[in-house]
Amino acid sequence: MRVCVFGAGAIGGHLAGRLASGGAEVSVVARGAQLEAIRANGLRVLAADKEMHVHPRAASDPAALGEQDAVLVCTKVPALPSVAAAIAPLLGKETPVAFVTNGIPWWYFHAHGGPEEGRRMPEADPGDVVWNAVGPERAIGGVIYSACNVKAPGIVEVTSRTSKLILGEPDGKVSDRALALARLCKQGGLACAVSEDIRSDVWGKLLNNLSSGPACVLVRRHMQDMLSDPALRTACTRLVAEGMAIAAAHGRPVSGTAEDRIALSASLPHKPSILQDLEAGRPMEVDSLFQAPLRLAREKGVAAPTLELFVAMMAQVAEAAGLYTRGKA
Repeated sequence: MRVCVFGAGAIGGHLAGRLASGGAEVSVVARGAQLEAIRANGLRVLAADKEMHVHPRAASDPAALGEQDAVLVCTKVPALPSVAAAIAPLLGKETPVAFVTNGIPWWYFHAHGGPEEGRRMPEADPGDVVWNAVGPERAIGGVIYSACNVKAPGIVEVTSRTSKLILGEPDGKVSDRALALARLCKQGGLACAVSEDIRSDVWGKLLNNLSSGPACVLVRRHMQDMLSDPALRTACTRLVAEGMAIAAAHGRPVSGTAEDRIALSASLPHKPSILQDLEAGRPMEVDSLFQAPLRLAREKGVAAPTLELFVAMMAQVAEAAGLYTRGKA
């Protein structure tokens, strides 16, 4: 099976290593030093269960890689317009595209049903460029739990002891195409499930982002250090509780408690990806991760004062760094 990973950074590099180890014919779209390192020396993935050293085809231009049986998009959400502009050479008539991205995804209301069917998410897809270029019928949702970083060009370090990928069709069906990707991931040693309710999984992961992302950006420390402060831990617990209320108001109640989620985050000496982006000078995913759930809260009349405050402060930090433009969506 020919699988292209579009965006071979930390998460994309990890998934490329797993897929190649699982027997896929893997190619990657990458850029800069990461691209040159993969071309010269292959891709090394350092995980708790094993070290993978694979040699995928690598290019900055998807046209050099040709038509694929499946594509995994693992870029940050602000890069999706550039993905939409370049992805066409990878797509055959039936090629599915799994979007392993953070926040409320652009396809969220496709096959949703009810009065909200077909609504757009401008925070994730300004101008509907992905919707129009890829098409929601190709989309498979992806939710990843894996703490990763690019240790050096061509070397991805997985710092979480376990990782998990969840795939799911927007219509809730367990499709052959999702099962095929899941099988390759599992053969490569990555736990991977196909969900019949991917939107609930999206909210579950988003609550983790809410639990630590804004506060870690504000104090510039990893989750364990930040949450060691009792006042910040209390505030972050309120953030998660507000996120759970927003999810429930949209028909996706999430199990567990806010305290349990905070306890898990507090055990991890890991910098959230949005803090990694700030420190690396990369565009920050403020809209899809934080502004989108705030808008969805307002639509349902859910009070989220803690989230409002933290997101407003984080947005100013991101703007001051030149990594975010407020109201761009």
